[in-house]
Amino acid sequence: MKYIYETHMHTKEASACSGTEAREFIKYMSELGYSGIIITDHFFNGNSCVPKDLPWEKRVEMYCSGYEHALEEAQKTGSDLTVMFGIEYNFHGDEFLLYGVDKKWLLDNPDILEKDRYEVYKSVHDYGGIMIQAHPYRERGYLSEINLTPSVCDGVEAYNACNLDYQNSLGYQYAVQKGFRMSAGSDIHNPGQPDMGGMCFDHKIKSISEYINAFMNNEGIPVFMRDISVNREFKEVSGNKDFTVPTQGPTLEVIWH
Repeated sequence: MKYIYETHMHTKEASACSGTEAREFIKYMSELGYSGIIITDHFFNGNSCVPKDLPWEKRVEMYCSGYEHALEEAQKTGSDLTVMFGIEYNFHGDEFLLYGVDKKWLLDNPDILEKDRYEVYKSVHDYGGIMIQAHPYRERGYLSEINLTPSVCDGVEAYNACNLDYQNSLGYQYAVQKGFRMSAGSDIHNPGQPDMGGMCFDHKIKSISEYINAFMNNEGIPVFMRDISVNREFKEVSGNKDFTVPTQGPTLEVIWH
């Protein structure tokens, strides 16, 4: 039996770009065939809807509420969906998925926004967590360059369902060249997104620590689902040339750190 886990998603509670409350995702993601989800709302240095003028403790409470509401809904409805916590953390357009940190870590680090990539990476690792670079070759109107920092990566999101194919394939080749572990995710903000992604395991994962251990042991396989209106089958990213062989290079400047 295969178990699929969403690794990258946003809720209305903390991400300004999402219009969906966390509770609404539980039934929906289960119906799509997911065994678990990791809520990764945009942090305060990204597209967050948490007010900046609140005390740190209040901001953290609001930020974590999406995850907490999703967990409450899963427990209330008796869903088998495993609900886990993560963060999408922005530096200078380059965003990382932080796994293994929690509300306590946020409350204990009120100066985290003042730290650079290397300091954040050390803090996350000291806490037992990992950092995955999300959509490394993404190009959007709000981005002026592509920032790559191999020394603070535990892996690369080689497939992001909201990226163009050539951008995913550039990320895939980056992971191959650097020998990085590969991740995949949907980056879902609202139900009805046509394409989806995730990580496939041959065993059930019950916590974020189990996910980290499995990922770091190279047990997960990046998968995708294309056009959910006609297809509900997950396939391996590595078997699709559209996501693995670039048809063009980046149009933005690539800056290495």
